[in-house]
Parts: sequence; C-alpha cells; structure tokens
Amino acid sequence: MFCRRFPVRLLFSPVGQTRSKRHFAHARWSEFIAKRRMEAVAIARPDPVVMKVDTPEFRSIFTKELEDLIELFRRYDHEIRVAGGAVRDILMGLCPKDIDIATTATPTEMKEIFTKENIRMVNMNGEKHGTITPRINDRENFEITTLRIDAVTDGRHAEVIHTKDWLLDANRRDLTINSMFLGFDGSVYDYFYGYDDLQKRRVAFVGDPDLRIKEDYLRILRYFRFYGRIAERIDNHDEETLRIIAKNASGLAKISGERIWQEWKKIMAGKFGCDLTVKMINSDLSASIGLPEKPNVEEFVRVFKNIESVQGGDIQPITPLSALLHTPEDAITLNLRLKFTVFERELAYFLTQNRDEFESVNELLPFQQLSLQTLGSAKLKKEYVLELLRYHGKRELYGQLKEWQIPAFPIKGNVLIEHGAPKGPKLGLVMNELKMVWAANRFDMSEPDLLGHLPAVLEKLDLARKS
Repeated sequence: MFCRRFPVRLLFSPVGQTRSKRHFAHARWSEFIAKRRMEAVAIARPDPVVMKVDTPEFRSIFTKELEDLIELFRRYDHEIRVAGGAVRDILMGLCPKDIDIATTATPTEMKEIFTKENIRMVNMNGEKHGTITPRINDRENFEITTLRIDAVTDGRHAEVIHTKDWLLDANRRDLTINSMFLGFDGSVYDYFYGYDDLQKRRVAFVGDPDLRIKEDYLRILRYFRFYGRIAERIDNHDEETLRIIAKNASGLAKISGERIWQEWKKIMAGKFGCDLTVKMINSDLSASIGLPEKPNVEEFVRVFKNIESVQGGDIQPITPLSALLHTPEDAITLNLRLKFTVFERELAYFLTQNRDEFESVNELLPFQQLSLQTLGSAKLKKEYVLELLRYHGKRELYGQLKEWQIPAFPIKGNVLIEHGAPKGPKLGLVMNELKMVWAANRFDMSEPDLLGHLPAVLEKLDLARKS
C-alpha cells in the first residue's frame, strides 16, 4: 500500500485553531490511538513472544554489516526487529532473500544517527513512506521502516502516523502470517496468531477481513498469492473470507493495472495457479481486472494442464491467461487494463490470433514457417510459436522447434531491390513471401533460386514495376 506521513494536526486540527481547539484535537488523537489499541488488544495474543529460534535459516541473515547495525541501534536506545515476509520464511525453514527491518526510531531520528555516524543513506524517496536505507560499511543496504498506524485509507493509499507500539503496527498489516516480528535474539513476536496459522497452512487476514480489504483492495490478490505459497490443499479456503472478497471485488477497480498484473503473475506462476485463478473469477473479480464478461474458464483449465505437460522452463503467465480471452480484441482490452510489457502484449495478441488455425497441425514445418512470418526478429517470433505449442500441449513438436536453429536467409534486401523489389516497408512483405517459399523447400534454396521466384512474389503482392 502506498503511504505518506500524515501530521497529526492535519488529521485532527486545521492550521490556525485556537489553543482550546488544538487541545481538543489532541484529545481526539489520543482517543483515536486508544481505540485502535483497544481493538487490537481484544484479538491479540496476551503474550506475543511465542518462541525463540536458533535455526540455520535464522543465523543465515547475520552478516558483519547487520551486526554493526544492531549494535548501532542498541547504542542509541532504539529497538529494531525483522518484519513480515522474512520472519515467515525463516519459520518455514527457508532462507529469506532479503529482510525488512522495523524500528521504534522515527525517520528523523534515524537520519540524525546515520549522519552523526557518517553512514551514507541511499534511496531517500523511501522517507515519505517512513523508510530510511543506510549503506553499512559501504557494503550492504538495509531498508528500515518506522512503526506506523494507518490513520486514513481510501482502498489504495494510506496516510500514516508513526508510533512506537509494535502491536499497533502489526494490527495494520494484511495477513496474520505477515504480521510477525523477529528479534535479533531469536524471539518471535506473534500478536495475531500468525505462527499458528503458518503451522496450519492457513491464510487469514488480521482482524476483520472486510476492514483489512477496504484499507487496500490489492490485499484481495495478496490473499490468493499467499494461499498459493502457504496452503497444502487446493481448496481449503474459509468460505466467509471468500464471501467478503467477492463483496469487495469491485474495489480492485481503484488499483492500477500494473500492480494487479504483478500480483496475478505471481499467483499463476506459483502453486495452485490454475485453481486460484478460477477461484478469483468465481469470486467476481473478472470485471475489475480486465477480463471479458464471461471468461473461457474451461479453455483456461485445459491450456494450463497442457502447459504443465510440456517441459519448457518457467510458465509464461500470459499464455494461460490468453485462454480466458475469446478474441484478439479481448487481448487489446486486457492490455489497456493491465499494462503488459511489449513482449506480453504481442504474445497475447499472437496466441488469440493463431491458436484456432494451428490447433490440429501436427507437423513441424508450419510452425517453422510461422516463426519466420515477421517483419522483426525471427528469434523473438520463435518464442511466440513455442508458447503456441505449449498452449496446445504439443510436447514433441515443442522440443523439435526449440532445438531448431533458424538458418540464415540466403538473400539480402539490397539484392532484392536491385532486382525490382520496392524499398521501404513493402520490402518486408516481399521478404516474408520469399521466406515462405524458402521454408516450403525445407530451407534448401540458394540466392539465385529465390531470385527466380521474385517476379511471381511481386505479382502476387501487386508490386511489380509498371513498364
């Protein structure tokens, strides 16, 4: 969730108030904090320290730079703990790829410390989110974020207030498994039973799911993504949670397409990717994420199984996604919503345009020819054709095309121009036609052979020079 620091006086008292009004605003602020804490305490674990860890995964995070950072905060009497995903990973027996650190120190206090200690700070854009990034010993960066409360949310952004209360920070997080902290002595702080949920492989929101989702509608997709990471069974969802997700589905319209696609790609590339996407559609998400009114779910399930049956490296999420679309125009519409990369956009259009024609083709040559039908890179087009073969589950042909090295086309454009071909974009059309002739002859043609076909190609394209 995007966030920015929100001064207390702006939340509760406009500039220019009298002293009595400012006093009243401060009282409202105190009431706000007290209410939030009371709500959190009502559902929190009485003693948050549930265990101490001393596993290889925990010890793996300690570098000389991290130890120096820990000592630095200790000297200045500020507490720091590992937060969120790294805690979850360590408890699952995984070495975290990176660690996020939370602290009781404010951004201003951190900057003063690092300035005084001559420690360089990088990526100062993070300060508006309460994050300072020091580079320790000029070797390792650490993102350190001040504890905070989401004071005002609109389903997309949050306006935050800094706090020193670990419970309140945990209470604003999305899922219980992401709300834990880990002290550098190995103490696991679990306020909302995230450790229990992790043991049960259960994905649950912190507190009221409806409230958590309304704070940031992207949490709907994060629920499905973490289900794929944590759960052991395909369909072990809490029905009430799914009901609340469906109730709030339209809120995803507030979220940018880039953020939606980033989450959705991870869902499809993870465990249960097919089933979770179907569950998303059945939870009424289609309209808000750019899918047609009635996505082709049956085709999607079939294609997903086809892709899994073809050994071709990592899944390319756009390939099964294309199966949900009915026409190339649907691919254009979806791109407008999700903002694909150029490769993804062109692949979605290519698949929806060619899948029906090539479904029953079981020879290699037509797919080789299709790889050459391009005004751009034949190598790139080959990647599209390989995905088309995965789409249809043509495992043997996929392997053959993957091994096939595109031979060098034996004639250059300037030679064709010398023999009557037009210059400019139309030359590409001529080249494509000659490539099809070349491919039909098993790529065994010389330059003179191809020049012999040039008049017929020009005639076919109505490009022959008039006498």
